[in-house]
Amino acid sequence: MAGRRLALLLVAVAAAFLAGASGRRASDSARFPLLRLAAPASLADLARSDRQRMAFIASHGRRRTRETAAGSSASSAAAAFAMPLTSGAYTGIGQYFVRFRVGTPAQPFLLVADTGSDLTWVKCRRPASASAPANSSLSPADSGSGRAFRPEDSRTWAPISCASDTCTKSLPFSLATCPTPGSPCAYDYRYKDGSAARGTVGTESATIALSGREERKAKLKGLVLGCTSSYTGPSFEASDGVLSLGYSGISFASHAASRFGGRFSYCLVDHLSPRNATSYLTFGPNPAVSSSHASPSSCNAAAAPRARTTPLLLDRRMRPFYDVSLKAISVAGEFLKIPRAVWDVEAGGGVILDSGTSLTVLAKPAYRAVVAALSKELAGLPRVTMDPFEYCYNWTSPSGEDADVAVPKMAVHFAGAARLEPPGKSYVIDAAPGVKCIGLQEGPWPGISVIGNILQQEHLWEFDIKNRRLRFQRSRCTH
Repeated sequence: MAGRRLALLLVAVAAAFLAGASGRRASDSARFPLLRLAAPASLADLARSDRQRMAFIASHGRRRTRETAAGSSASSAAAAFAMPLTSGAYTGIGQYFVRFRVGTPAQPFLLVADTGSDLTWVKCRRPASASAPANSSLSPADSGSGRAFRPEDSRTWAPISCASDTCTKSLPFSLATCPTPGSPCAYDYRYKDGSAARGTVGTESATIALSGREERKAKLKGLVLGCTSSYTGPSFEASDGVLSLGYSGISFASHAASRFGGRFSYCLVDHLSPRNATSYLTFGPNPAVSSSHASPSSCNAAAAPRARTTPLLLDRRMRPFYDVSLKAISVAGEFLKIPRAVWDVEAGGGVILDSGTSLTVLAKPAYRAVVAALSKELAGLPRVTMDPFEYCYNWTSPSGEDADVAVPKMAVHFAGAARLEPPGKSYVIDAAPGVKCIGLQEGPWPGISVIGNILQQEHLWEFDIKNRRLRFQRSRCTH
């Protein structure tokens, strides 16, 4: 399980997409719950998966021969929809899950929602073809959950031909193989941890549940969907596929956001919260961040009064990841001496926000400065050894109770005077009974720094793709 850090959220999407204005109003919103499954992952497992994820990020993902730009079409309405998100800490992988329904009639799946992916795909069972040989076809048993999409049973499945512009120009992972102009567009989507998904691409419709008191559903048409007939590696054993949330013209995030105000948001509950704790992935304007002040009755009643705003850089070299402009880090009110180059893409650095990485990874100069400052403040506690962390502490008093020691305040300062002040438990984390560790990992330099999902938890994050803005604020994430 530890070998599959490719996704950020495992999303069990119980709804899917919106078809034009069919079945929805301009004031609609939609949410997908983020769910939790199984027992929490160990920190060693999380760190191991993060290392594989970082190898993927450091190499700028898959080797591409073509680049895909994110769509910039105007939103058709200021509506929204959302899905529950489930934490994958209980599956041993530190990700989040959503339920997703695709096809006509709708077929349900459990997907990995990944901000580092641009292709949405599901495991398929379909007749063999030139691009998907018979010996690679999945059986229900092969798909882990027993679920497999059957495109021949869907009235809305439309194969994309290998000779089409969509295949040859818009899909950087498509294969050059094209036996005849009418043959399906084949793909071989590879991940840095050695996992791979292979199949053919088409367009499909997804069914989404619109939020509100009335139970209404709508269709989102024209989704680029991969029909995976074979896969390798452990990354997909717990899910039926991947929901792409990356910055790309073919990703689910861009497709859905373009129809719902050009934005999407998610809120991550504490990864060690009870399994029934649910947060949401929302497409469209989120009432919790649409106004400058939070309503006392909103999901972020405990949040700061104003959402913080910083630019989304969306640098082509970082796609499909979302990069941000980080300016400084402070500990106990003091700004740390970290070279500016660490935060600068042009100088070999840069920072991305990634829900698929659990532990925050800082390039070496930043990591050394931050852990030195934090460990200085915690010097009164006895050190203990616990892999994979450099600084761990015995947090119990002689009486056996938790030591009465305050975690030093750490703040991450973004461009635009936007300051992230995570709770202490998000960076000095519980590693074992009575033991806490500085929950950061050292990354290579030169190299990219990653704000992981544990540091993001208990905050609401809105990715305003249309206006290139990232907004965030404290939230309980439970409504």
